Amino acid sequence: MNGIDNPVYCSDDETAINRDEKIKQETRTEEELSEGPYAWGSFSPTCLQCCNRPSGFLLWFCILGVIQGMLVNGLVNISISTIEKRYDLRSSLTGLISSSYDISFCILCLFVSFHGQRGHKPRWMTYSAFMLGLGSLVFSFPHYISDVYSFDSKKRDLCSISGSHDNNDECSNSKSSRSLGYLFIFILGQLIMGAGGTAMYTLGLAFIDESVPSEKSSLYLGIANGMAVLGPAVGYIVGGQFLRIYIDINKSLEIDLTQDDPRWLGGWWIPFLLSWPIVWLLTVPFLGFPKYLPGTAMIQKQKVSQAHQDGSEILVKEKNLGKNFKDFPLALKLLLKNKVFMCLTGASCFDGLLITSLATFMPKYIENQYGRTSNEAALLGGLVLIPGAVVGQVAGGLLCSKLKLKCRSMIKMAVITSTVSLLLCSVFFFTKCENSPFAGVSVNYNGLGSPGNLSAPCNAGCECDHSEYSPVCGEDNIIYFSPCHAGCKDLVLQNKTKVYFSCSCISHNSSITMVSKANAGVCPIKCSKIKLFITFSFLFAVFNFMASTPTTTATLRSVPEKQCPFALGVQWIFIRLLGSIPGPIILGAAMDYSCILWVVNACGMKGACWAYDNHQMALSLMLLCGICKLATILFDVSALSLYRPPKDNVT
Repeated sequence: MNGIDNPVYCSDDETAINRDEKIKQETRTEEELSEGPYAWGSFSPTCLQCCNRPSGFLLWFCILGVIQGMLVNGLVNISISTIEKRYDLRSSLTGLISSSYDISFCILCLFVSFHGQRGHKPRWMTYSAFMLGLGSLVFSFPHYISDVYSFDSKKRDLCSISGSHDNNDECSNSKSSRSLGYLFIFILGQLIMGAGGTAMYTLGLAFIDESVPSEKSSLYLGIANGMAVLGPAVGYIVGGQFLRIYIDINKSLEIDLTQDDPRWLGGWWIPFLLSWPIVWLLTVPFLGFPKYLPGTAMIQKQKVSQAHQDGSEILVKEKNLGKNFKDFPLALKLLLKNKVFMCLTGASCFDGLLITSLATFMPKYIENQYGRTSNEAALLGGLVLIPGAVVGQVAGGLLCSKLKLKCRSMIKMAVITSTVSLLLCSVFFFTKCENSPFAGVSVNYNGLGSPGNLSAPCNAGCECDHSEYSPVCGEDNIIYFSPCHAGCKDLVLQNKTKVYFSCSCISHNSSITMVSKANAGVCPIKCSKIKLFITFSFLFAVFNFMASTPTTTATLRSVPEKQCPFALGVQWIFIRLLGSIPGPIILGAAMDYSCILWVVNACGMKGACWAYDNHQMALSLMLLCGICKLATILFDVSALSLYRPPKDNVT
């Protein structure tokens, strides 16, 4: 009968609608009750209520993201080369230092993202700020507990035929043990910082996404990710300036090294110490935010689901997953069965592997490929990666927002930008420089001796120490391991620069004479390709990071709304385990493979690498880049073909 409803009988469709409405009403009630003022307990200043909005939270989140990026992806990365030389560590071991942040992230991510998805997300940001500050302090500890940095002794600087050198180094494992001890402290600092960063890019991004309308979400997420990428730029610039300060500040006036000398080590530890109190100050503003920002309930009511239609969304609503930890297995199972989510995660894994590897070793690559000092390499590395990353992140978010792209269109955009960045991977190979000739390493001693042997007839009686690297550039434009290996017997200071004379191994006027000379330091690399490298690497970074925001937003749209924080946590677990953790270790091993001159101590153990094969380095980076981008494209295409949108949302 018209106008009369049977109160007993309801169809299945009506039952489902009533159930959905009931769940939505419960959710809205919870969000509305948790919306509140910007306050610390009962202290709620009226003048600060302007912060109690998405843009206010975004501001503080961006500041925290900048500092996190500065520490983890900026200061740590530009310090790698200095730490290797200071503590005699290989690139594969320093790659482990970089990966330790991601190991900590993996251990805690599932718990934090699942437990925190219904918790007070801004308070988790307070926890993040505290742990980042503590980790920064711990990371600087090795400087305080290690001995004063020392380089080659003056008595071994010159060739002395009389046998006055005192090569009485004894083989001892104590130095190696100390190096491992310092390594463990670096790893501990990274683990603590990883514990702090866990909540930021799971709960923090999810909090932003749930607080703004769908059409604005991509723009907000693009700004958040873009500012996080800006952090490494700050780290590269700030850290590069501190690398111009001698590592032991109180000894800076007593040394006779210049920044151009490869034995120069800068004050890597200073910015870590200064960052500690700064990041702790950020705990105060985050404590003022309520559990939900005002208006969140209304925004959630107006959102339309774009989740991949595999039945998981209905199950999440029916069981109201996430309220108890016993829901964890089922919630995880639903995500792992979501093929679109897993394909997007696979693409992000290979992107994470590539980005983390390049961020870790790009300064070192520039330093060795183009013959730059460590602080110059840090600045150039920042110019290559960071501005391009920021432009790419923000541009990607802006395009998604302005064009109002939905999930399928976002995945298409990721495929297009990744294809362009794949083509740009060739930049590493076509901008490489030729190796500088190195006596006893890549060339012989003017027709004497053989490559691979630092000893030759011209320095046979000099009793040179092979473990103290003190390079000189001969007037024949060949690098020699030390003045002693060049056969130099006299030293003169000219404008605070050491000039060595009477070098028996250096060619002068096509003959071996006693008036040949050499200057302290390696020979300048005559290569003009660095401008081309910076230009195309910038374009590579733009297109590579332009895919990041659409991929993140598509991930959030492809899963049920209430699983978004947990989905980001699971995705980051895979990115860390399969991308960020092995990435620096793989590229570090490739860098070690490219080494042509190792520091070898009295025990015969290899330490840091002093010289690399430029061709092999460039080839390794190009292959890594090409493989990762090709895999990213294949996963994105698979996600595009598998995605099934709701019937009323097919674009």
